[in-house]
Amino acid sequence: MGPSLVLLLFAFALLARSSDEKAAVDAAQSLFDAMAAHDAAAIRRVLLPDARFYAVRDDRLPTSTAGEAFASQIGAATGGIVERFTSPPRVLIHGRIAQVWGEYVFLRDGKLNHCGVDSFSLLKTSEGWKIAAIEYTAETTGCKAP
Repeated sequence: MGPSLVLLLFAFALLARSSDEKAAVDAAQSLFDAMAAHDAAAIRRVLLPDARFYAVRDDRLPTSTAGEAFASQIGAATGGIVERFTSPPRVLIHGRIAQVWGEYVFLRDGKLNHCGVDSFSLLKTSEGWKIAAIEYTAETTGCKAP
């Protein structure tokens, strides 16, 4: 194998990795977009059927919510909901598993409600990256300006 072919294969591998990283972040962004639209069906489409949400607040015990319950709650919620990363998230991928980790802010009706860190665990399926679990902190102090 000549040096140019090795370089081409290496470039292709980097492109594929970048594509997977982008797709994993896009799955997280799809969840944020569906939340803003109060679209329970769109939330369900980006989650695995048995997805879970784990919230960590202060010194309290973590809480857990089934993805289906989360989709229903957000779908029925009123008022504006915006969640967004405050900087590009970190992405780790190995084969068909991925982690997307980043700081976020959560706005309700345009006002800061809380902030923290979102940690998305994703699995690559035949339909693309799906969220298996989200672990997040919910903090009310030290938040970056929205």
